[in-house]
Amino acid sequence: MILRLAVGLGMAAVLICACEPEPPYLPRPRRDSIPADISKVTQATDEYPPILHSDDFLTPEPVPGQVNTAGGEDSAFITPDGKTLFFFFTPDVRQPAEKQVIDGVTGLYVSQHNGTTWADGQRILLNKSDKLSLDGCYFVQGHEMWFCSVREGNYREIDMWTSTWKDGAWGDWENAGELLNVDYQVGEMHITADGQQLYYHSDMPGGVGGRDIWVIERQGDTWGPPQNVTTVNTPELDGWPFVTEDGNELWITRTYMGTPALYRSKRGPDGWQEPELILSQFAGEASLDREGNLYFTHHFFHYGEMLEADIYVARPAR
Repeated sequence: MILRLAVGLGMAAVLICACEPEPPYLPRPRRDSIPADISKVTQATDEYPPILHSDDFLTPEPVPGQVNTAGGEDSAFITPDGKTLFFFFTPDVRQPAEKQVIDGVTGLYVSQHNGTTWADGQRILLNKSDKLSLDGCYFVQGHEMWFCSVREGNYREIDMWTSTWKDGAWGDWENAGELLNVDYQVGEMHITADGQQLYYHSDMPGGVGGRDIWVIERQGDTWGPPQNVTTVNTPELDGWPFVTEDGNELWITRTYMGTPALYRSKRGPDGWQEPELILSQFAGEASLDREGNLYFTHHFFHYGEMLEADIYVARPAR
């Protein structure tokens, strides 16, 4: 996700410049913050549209409503009931992270479905108004949110944090701890519906190669040792895990023909099976609701330059 956390579908360091503005860092309307020289890319003008490789889904399309803009929408997370959509937004994907962190608009947004379409996204702040942070890669389960962040209090440049929904707002944010951030090197992650397994990607030693998918089991108040999910990993980059609510599918992002692509592994009698290619050509970071609607990020490129990013959805073919 964009931190350049997201739009490049990878994590990178962010430097908070010494020329930061005086606090508080007040949020701005996101549509008003998009530069005038950025034009919205549409399906008709998309030079590299997503390519579907499965009969299980209909042709993907941008989510209807007010979520997508000419800026960068990324890292979608849909709740199982399909009614709440979390996503990352930055008004200009050309800007480096040290400018995104002080622009008053880059960050986490949430949109509600009104039964017909998606409403405009509303900003969620995950830090005090006088503190800088850049947050991304969100996972939400019930009243708990996990997110990665560059901020004071980190063990690494980018750490995993948690937040709790209380009194109508997300608060009580705290670092996920040294075990997960230092020992296990947890990157973008997903916890199974029963809360017992945490899947994540990491380039920690001992894997198949590159970035791998790992899983840890809950053991009381802590987590057990990491296990490499060898059947879904390759010597290249495998990441951004998502496990469906029923626990029968593990979705990951890989590179296919030079761009991000979505793969699905199904659970068999002996565990996860060899992943199959579902969507390619700048398609990444899967998130599914319990009806099987597949939400993902699609990036628009022109001559090797990223123009923007949108949230897309592929409906199940039934």
